[in-house]
Amino acid sequence: MDSPPTNRCPFNRTSPSGTSTTRPAGTWPPGPRGGITGWRLLGAMSRDLPGALSAWKAQYGDLVHLRLWPEHEIVVAEPTLARELLVTHHDALVRWERGIRIFSAVHGQSVLTTEGETWRARRHALLPDFSPKAVQRLTPSIVDAASQAFSQWPANACDWHVERALTTLTMDVILKMVFSGSIGDDVHVAEHAIRVISMATNAEFFSPVILPDWMPWKHNKRRALGSLKALIERHLQDRLGLAREAWPDDLLTRLLQPRDDAAALSLQDVRDECMTSFLAGHETTAATLVWWAWCMASNPAAQRLARDEVQRVLRGAAPTVETLPALDYVVQTIKETLRLYPVVPVLFSRRARRAIQLGGWTFRARTLFVIPANVLHRDSRWYSDPESFKPERFASDAPEVPRGAYIPFGAGPRVCLGQHLAMSEMTVIAAMLLQRFELSIPHGSEPPRAVLNVTLRPAQPMLLRVSPIGATAA
Repeated sequence: MDSPPTNRCPFNRTSPSGTSTTRPAGTWPPGPRGGITGWRLLGAMSRDLPGALSAWKAQYGDLVHLRLWPEHEIVVAEPTLARELLVTHHDALVRWERGIRIFSAVHGQSVLTTEGETWRARRHALLPDFSPKAVQRLTPSIVDAASQAFSQWPANACDWHVERALTTLTMDVILKMVFSGSIGDDVHVAEHAIRVISMATNAEFFSPVILPDWMPWKHNKRRALGSLKALIERHLQDRLGLAREAWPDDLLTRLLQPRDDAAALSLQDVRDECMTSFLAGHETTAATLVWWAWCMASNPAAQRLARDEVQRVLRGAAPTVETLPALDYVVQTIKETLRLYPVVPVLFSRRARRAIQLGGWTFRARTLFVIPANVLHRDSRWYSDPESFKPERFASDAPEVPRGAYIPFGAGPRVCLGQHLAMSEMTVIAAMLLQRFELSIPHGSEPPRAVLNVTLRPAQPMLLRVSPIGATAA
């Protein structure tokens, strides 16, 4: 990665004599004026949250105070401070209550939405299924799903709906992992439902009040959520209808038959974990692959380098556990995509349960903190020419950037549970796509505009030109 400039964190933690220079509680860093309620700021955030946080950071510095009555929220946009918050102070923080309440309407009481001992026990129970070793066992399933999907892509198309195709593929992968099944005819229903729920969820984050889902005008969200719950329920009931000795070795079986009694889940708990695994397990991966496809199409030299590596390493064969580690440059293109387009560009807000010290300030209990990954990832202090696509930033011999300057999966105890699965899956799919197709931008196309609806997606469906590479044995 790029060598960082000599700029140091602007907040001195101690004076030359070693005594603390931390400001007293009740004083705040600079920030934009929001009027009496701060709803003007909330309006800017609802229209473009990543853009608003980036603009305020540029104007006010690494710590920005937002007065959103009745809250005080601090934007933390400096790597050392962001990591200090997520790692050092993790036990003093809980996630934003409103966000949890909104997500719980979709995910129930899963590892995504629980706190405290319930969350620790649930994460501990799930960790073995998302470990690097467990992910390795899934490689053949990912290859099979990708092979089947790519066989249905056109040999040559001027405006192939790459976004829909990659989303369907990642749905198939996660359903194989969770249910040993495939998305099949449910794909279009699931895609529509997820889009409706994502837009409704994002709007609720910024609404002055949250009204219950039974309100008449929320019928689209209710119908969409019902479709997803029905999908999960069908797979669950199919499993329960089988003799136990016939249950396949997948996540659903391990949820139904925990390793010890302490980890036993109710059927509703199993439904909730399956919903989270399905939604979180495919959406972030799909969104990243969509942005990766754009980066490849708009950077043909990088695409050629990645394809040359794939051809040299795989020699026309499908990726395997043994060959994946050699796809260094392909992984670099994925990591650079995640830098430019982190699909979770703003980490889940945290609330301080007690007063904490950060960057020369004392923040009192109940202060909210938000960390904009997109701002950290495009900071010119850590990345030269930060708006450009440069996979070599992540080469093994590249200079390091500060820890916390690159956090596409978060950091600390709540780092993304599925990060190993996501990276392995994206590497397999990217390599197999490069074996078969060349991606380019259709004539007259404009660069996509990124919009945030829970995850970062193009504002308009991603359409790319696909051309054949030639016959392949894979």
